[in-house]
Amino acid sequence: MRTIIVTAIVGVLLILNSCKKEEEEVDEIIYNPTRYELSYLGLTPPNIPPDNPLTVEGVKLGRMLFYEKMLSGDGSMSCSSCHSQSTGFSDTNRFSIGIMGLPGGRQAMAITNMLWNTNQFFWDGRANLLREQSLLPIQDSLEMHETLPNVIQKLNNSSAYKNQFFRAFGSSEITSANISLALEQFMNSIVSNNSKFDKEERGEATFTASEQRGKDLFYTEYNAFFPATSGADCAHCHSGANFENDQYFNNGLDSDAGMIDDGRMKVTKDVRDRGKFKITSLRNIELTSPYMHDGRFSTLEEVVEHYNSGLVYSTTIDPALEATRNTGLFLTSQDKEDLVNFLKTLTDRSLATDKRYSSPF
Repeated sequence: MRTIIVTAIVGVLLILNSCKKEEEEVDEIIYNPTRYELSYLGLTPPNIPPDNPLTVEGVKLGRMLFYEKMLSGDGSMSCSSCHSQSTGFSDTNRFSIGIMGLPGGRQAMAITNMLWNTNQFFWDGRANLLREQSLLPIQDSLEMHETLPNVIQKLNNSSAYKNQFFRAFGSSEITSANISLALEQFMNSIVSNNSKFDKEERGEATFTASEQRGKDLFYTEYNAFFPATSGADCAHCHSGANFENDQYFNNGLDSDAGMIDDGRMKVTKDVRDRGKFKITSLRNIELTSPYMHDGRFSTLEEVVEHYNSGLVYSTTIDPALEATRNTGLFLTSQDKEDLVNFLKTLTDRSLATDKRYSSPF
């Protein structure tokens, strides 16, 4: 009799547990998007796209897609292959290598604080919206070398993806538009605001004497008439809390004759934009080498020396830089060391290990 009672109880528990699992499975695919709480202390309030607000479900889907190798033609690459979390979501290669073993034409840009980017995407600004940018590497023959119909077909074979698309957008139909919106949400969720610079601003850290002097040089303008008090004038281009100005400049890398990449002119068709490239954020600059659109500089010291004494004249060079070209910035060896030390305070060490941005697989 006791055995019968025990057996009956176990049977009831199994039935209840089965029902609970079924309920959980149903709950998991309910469309009830939850607002994603974005933390951006120290930065200006972001302009989140009104037609693509950040949700927990959308960001999760975008994170899955960002690390999904099915987006590439041979299943060997994902977005994270060229935008690695450990290096500030950039690539340590001068030119990223695609699935066919071919190098791209420009250095892969870092993709942090994208919500504070307001002047298109890529070095030349050829994508108006981040969602547009997200699909282009997939289809680029030098990068992931895949078609969007093939990507959709592969994702449709996964119930996990179909369920997550439903949770994020209310439909299990997988479309290129929703792929782009999810990727945009995830990339917009990547916020870097916890560097030593940020902590010093919040009163949680103190700069060394060298770092403080580098900061002073960074924000002090160039003065041809008083070299002793002249600064590095970096804030001319790298201003605000995100250390960029949302503009395109020719920063004196090449002469007219030596210029092999027309930059912004490829998009605008305006000769006045020849050799101009997007001014990028300096946040996490210590992690994102090599530098410039073609990755020609390997170290921050080389970058500083370029602006100090290496500017090359061309007809579209930025006027403020041209004004310094003949004399240089008057930076001493100590000045340059201090300036680099300040730039390193912009490194957000927590970004490289933050589980919110790491692979979900």
